[in-house]
Amino acid sequence: MPKRVLITGASGVLGSAVYNAFRTAGHTTLGLAHSRVSGDLVQADLIQVDRTRQLFEEFKPDWVIHCAAERRPDVAEKVGIDPAATAKLNVDVPRQLAQLANYVFDGTSAPYHPSSEPNPLQLYGKTKRDGEIAVLSQTNAKVVVLRVPVLYGPSPKNSDSAVNILLDIVQDQSGKQYKMDHYATRYPTNVLDIASFLARLSDLNKPLPRIIHYSAHEPFTKYEMCLIFAKILGVPHQHIIPDDSAPPAGVTTRPQDCHLSTEDTEQIGVEGGLGCSKFEEWWIGYLNAVQ
Repeated sequence: MPKRVLITGASGVLGSAVYNAFRTAGHTTLGLAHSRVSGDLVQADLIQVDRTRQLFEEFKPDWVIHCAAERRPDVAEKVGIDPAATAKLNVDVPRQLAQLANYVFDGTSAPYHPSSEPNPLQLYGKTKRDGEIAVLSQTNAKVVVLRVPVLYGPSPKNSDSAVNILLDIVQDQSGKQYKMDHYATRYPTNVLDIASFLARLSDLNKPLPRIIHYSAHEPFTKYEMCLIFAKILGVPHQHIIPDDSAPPAGVTTRPQDCHLSTEDTEQIGVEGGLGCSKFEEWWIGYLNAVQ
């Protein structure tokens, strides 16, 4: 049955994929964006409570999918950046949305299950954890937290994704050298797959778990992803130097391995299952199509 679905961050990498997936599935959608507003998207600053409440009252959504956040750990930790600003976007806004309607682990005991105790290492992770707590504490709302790892997929700019931006580094044949992380294991996951999963999840007519994990399961360091991109593009990669040392003191700490277990997710019974793309296979098709 078609639903009314409100999607925040609808101009971002994940939000735009989710917005398009629900529109394609025949749902009535309202996409909110703070910047890069185009097409049918509606401009909204989610920190402005009265404006957000007005949009909710006018649209009356059945589902709210919140994709807007400060997604960059190093920005959250940057000197001169007000920690309260990150907390407001990653904690206060989710709480507010719940009232109106993935670095939460330390990376030492993967794979992590929905019941695993969060233990974030840095400010970014702490705000994401606190956002989960804020949402899940709303007893009068039906809420679900979807935890995802590092994301990739179609994006307006490569810099919008911590994975896509590696393409620019690989293609920079100017002679500049880049030191690339070969310490932390990541599980890059395609935003189109997440969007499709959410659209199919919304068709279930039964109670859902309060916390759901969605993740691909191919492990890569950033350096290994660069090697794949270099192979696909047919360019040298000697300018990219692997760095397998642990992050030094004073640098934004990233967990070594935050693999999310999806065993519980697979038991929910979503038609078509997780449907995760193979990393190299997807990039070969995508880059061949856009070149």
